[in-house]
Amino acid sequence: MSGQESSLADAVARLRRAMRRAARAKDPSTTLSVAQLELLSSLAERPGARPSQVARSLHLAPNSVTTLVNGLEKRGMITRSGGDDRRTVSLRLTPEGTKAVRGWQATNDAILRAAVDHLEPGWRHLLLAALPALDELVRAIDTVADPAEPPA
Repeated sequence: MSGQESSLADAVARLRRAMRRAARAKDPSTTLSVAQLELLSSLAERPGARPSQVARSLHLAPNSVTTLVNGLEKRGMITRSGGDDRRTVSLRLTPEGTKAVRGWQATNDAILRAAVDHLEPGWRHLLLAALPALDELVRAIDTVADPAEPPA
């Protein structure tokens, strides 16, 4: 890895940590863990996913997903459908789960908007100009994470 790529990885890691800290500071009433929020966000993107698909997409052990699903189901944020065979169970957000995802996204949007507003105009312009490249970077990272999505 070149020095620039290492610097980019470090910047992304610092950005992720800063966003988590800022989100917790902005909305301390959020009682969900980052793992729970990631699972809810995953279901918002892929409604009806099976627990095994969620485990693969989040790179979590199946028993970890089971624990998260059980907790979120008890909180009324997700539902299971499809019967008793866990291989055919699908997961969906409830209105409460959708509300949690939207709240988390809104919190993060507000943090980013405020941070961008504090940038000097030149930095703001550069950051906004880099958005298409950042979108491509996200797609490339998704490809590394999920080289070939198995059929549903």
